[in-house]
Amino acid sequence: MFDAHGVRVELQRQVGWATIREKILYREIDAAHAPAGLALSLRLGVHGQNCRSLAPFVMNLNGNAITLSRDLFERGVRDARSLLKLIRSTPQHLYTFGIVADLSSHQILLRLWMESGGINPDRDVRIVTLPPTQMAGSLSAGLLDGYCVGEPWNSAAIVSGTGWCPATSETIAPGHPEKVLLTTEDFAENRPVEFAAILRALRDACEYCDNPKNRKRLTSVMAPAFRHHDDHNLLSLSYVGPFQCGIEQREAGSFHVFHRQEANRPSIRRGRWLTENLHRYRILQNRSLAELQEAMAACWSGDHYDQAMSQSSLVSPTRTPKSALI
Repeated sequence: MFDAHGVRVELQRQVGWATIREKILYREIDAAHAPAGLALSLRLGVHGQNCRSLAPFVMNLNGNAITLSRDLFERGVRDARSLLKLIRSTPQHLYTFGIVADLSSHQILLRLWMESGGINPDRDVRIVTLPPTQMAGSLSAGLLDGYCVGEPWNSAAIVSGTGWCPATSETIAPGHPEKVLLTTEDFAENRPVEFAAILRALRDACEYCDNPKNRKRLTSVMAPAFRHHDDHNLLSLSYVGPFQCGIEQREAGSFHVFHRQEANRPSIRRGRWLTENLHRYRILQNRSLAELQEAMAACWSGDHYDQAMSQSSLVSPTRTPKSALI
């Protein structure tokens, strides 16, 4: 897709979100695939130095699920309300749940789901941060009672028989923003031609991924990146479907939304979903709602997207574009 838009891109795998944050901050990479909340945290300088971060493109909506241990199911848990009943009947035990990052949709989704059953996420349970690759193993080892994560890490536990899924993004907060293109104003201002071409290429890629006819090929393309012994079969459960919940199966057509519902344009409504929930759950305790809204308005806007889509599809043939590192 990048070649079709006349832009050269070098893809570089990173070890985690913290590494991406630091490399964006110190200009070691030009852009990255990242959680939506990371652009806001960089703009605010949550982890130290701030930068003029941007999220000019939304990669997808939805895409996450909650997985609970099979032990909880055997003890009568079927939803958040029955989990609350178990928590109250076993006050000697502190149940532990995993998320992949503090400033992530997983944090928000897990808390929304718990609150739907009357659970106080700050008082009744413990929430810890773990890499997604460690979630299924930690559940199997009894170190976690549940977690909220993207695929294929829910299916890894469900298919192995150690977990089951009571809720997905669709049932908790349908249409929530998940991953974005994270970059900086410096890149947008200093490399405007490449910047716009990258947005257009990503738009085309997301449109391709959203076509049901392409989902099987998407599974084959993505599977090697996860390095799990059964990647292809696990990914197909959410890309193609049906999605296995451990107790039932669900249609997977909207488990991932890559382009439909105007997914790729950073809308005010979806930005508000992030800021209001981050403030509601005091995830950024030292920041007022006004501060969050101001920072989000600066880094989350559809203006760059609109401008890129209105421009020519190709970089001018009279110049050779520099390679962008993503």
